[in-house]
Amino acid sequence: MHQVMLQPGEVLHVGEQASVQFAGPCELTFRVIRVDPRSTYDGWIWLEGYVLSPTGVAVQRRRIFVRRDGLRAA
Repeated sequence: MHQVMLQPGEVLHVGEQASVQFAGPCELTFRVIRVDPRSTYDGWIWLEGYVLSPTGVAVQRRRIFVRRDGLRAA
């Protein structure tokens, strides 16, 4: 899997590969507004952004902690 570009405006699919908390019905589509530059555990990052509805409307602002390699472009 290639790494997605993580920059403001990028739309990602966040599922179980990114973190077990996003497995199954908890999967989401996420528009990035900020990537936290601080160092965390190897391979993990904090992202700020909006959860998108199936029609692409922002419905909730969230900060999520995910495995970078588990993210994929939506």
